[in-house]
This record gives sequence, C-alpha cells and structure tokens, in this order.
Amino acid sequence: MSATPLAPSLEEEVLPETAAFYRRALTVLADAGVPFLVGGAFAHACYTGIRRSTKDLDLFIRREDYERVAGLMQAEGWRPELTYPHWLAKVYAGSDFIDLIFNSGNGVTPVDGRWFHDNPEADVLGVPVRVANMEDSLLSKAFIMERERYDGADIAHLLQVNAERLDWAAMIDRFGPNWRVLLAHLTLFGFIYPGERHRIPAWVMDQLLTRLAVESRQVPEQDPHICAGTLLSREQYLHDVEQLGYVDGRLTPASTMTPEDVAQWTEAIPARQEPDLPGGVASPKPVAAGAARDIPPQ
Repeated sequence: MSATPLAPSLEEEVLPETAAFYRRALTVLADAGVPFLVGGAFAHACYTGIRRSTKDLDLFIRREDYERVAGLMQAEGWRPELTYPHWLAKVYAGSDFIDLIFNSGNGVTPVDGRWFHDNPEADVLGVPVRVANMEDSLLSKAFIMERERYDGADIAHLLQVNAERLDWAAMIDRFGPNWRVLLAHLTLFGFIYPGERHRIPAWVMDQLLTRLAVESRQVPEQDPHICAGTLLSREQYLHDVEQLGYVDGRLTPASTMTPEDVAQWTEAIPARQEPDLPGGVASPKPVAAGAARDIPPQ
C-alpha cells in the first residue's frame, strides 16, 4: 500500500445515524470480501487536505459485483437502486444514501482490476478501507466539464500537492487515446501555478507535446464527423449531435455507453424541460427515482 498521509475519518462530518449507516455498510462489504474503494470527497481530502462537507459516501465497485452488493444491502433492510445501469447505483437508508460507482458518467473509465492497485489504506468511521489511488482519482475527475460543475480545480490541487508522487507513466497509459484531456489539465496547471510548472516532469510534457505536434501535422484520411465533447459534458454538446449531425462520442468505441444509456442520461438533465404550464413556465420532464438530486455529472 502507498504511504499516503490520509485525512481523518468522517466521524466529525456526518450525523450519528448517517455515520452508523456508513459504518455498517462498509463492515458488511469488508466482511463479505467484496472489493471496493472509497472515493469522492473523502479521497480528495486524503490527497489534498481540502475538506468539504459530504452528502454521501462514494464507493467504487466493479459492475459485475453490483448484484451481490445489492443483495447484501437489501439483507440489511436498505434499498438498492440501479439508478443508471451504465455507471451508478445507490443504496438508501431513509434519506441517507451511498453511491456505488462502477464507471464514469460518460462510460470511458469502467472500474476494473487496474483500479485495485497501489491503494492506500485508511480508517473510515473505524472501518479499515482502501482508497482509490491518486491516478484513478484524477482520471475520474478529468472529464467532468459541465456548465454547473467543472472538476479542473480538484485536479490542479491534486497535482499541486502530489506532482512528485504520481506514477506518470501509469497516468499517461490510463488516459490512453484521450491524452489530449490530460495535456489540457497539465497546461492549465502551469497557468494556475506559474512558479510550479517545473513540477510536472519535463519528459511528460515533451511526450504529450510531441504527440500533439505530430497529430496536428497529419490530415485525417477521412472526417469521421465525431463530436467528443459529449465525453466532457452531457448537455453542452447536444446541439452538435442533435442539430448538426455529429456522431455522439459516447456512441463510439471510446465509451461503453449504449444509445439507451445516452437517452436516459440525457433525459435526466435538469435543464431539459417541457413548457407545459400556464404562461409558458417550464416543468421538468419526469426522470428515474433519485436521478434529479445528488447525482454527480459524470
């Protein structure tokens, strides 16, 4: 395990009844031997020291483990819900809930065996757990560029605290063909912290900039007419795919999403409303239970 300075437990941040729910859920999963990783605000606090109030507990699991996890949670009297089959489920205990995350909202980063590597150990409410590693924490945030939420600041802070400790070769490998997204964040890091640009290894920038130079000189053999913007925002590039005829980047091999997944995820956008009330006031379209609140945008 990595020797990572970790944040204090959540004991002081949640109500006692919420803490009891979280503690029991973590214990049940650990006792059953289900692989899981703690992420979200807790993991971010572990790596940056930035603490912020959390309304839920984020756990990364593999999709193939969901049915088993749901059964364990149901046996405790809680209500599991496969809110978005392509990436997110929830477990409810009254108004409290836990997010079970097995992919990203854009379908690009499924939780697989690579996630369960070099994971620091931490204590959450008295339960020993493993935390999503820094590289996957960064990867899971890199594509979140919605109008109402942009996680670029989280990435800048992860880099500002941990630049020398990241496995950069693994990071580049994890981004794969989406290396331009990584380069964009590293470029912004140099803008945000101009006196710390040197902390990003020179070979990393050289490799990515060489790729950029080579790719920029190459004329595509054919125009695939793809808009990959939908991998960054589920809403802001809908004009491109709905009105301009671009192929949705989520419906290419870059993503695991199906047309049904895309339709459901698009339907859940709060701003997509129907003007059906007197005076032209818009009313929200119906969405799946739990979809309209407390859903991370990716």
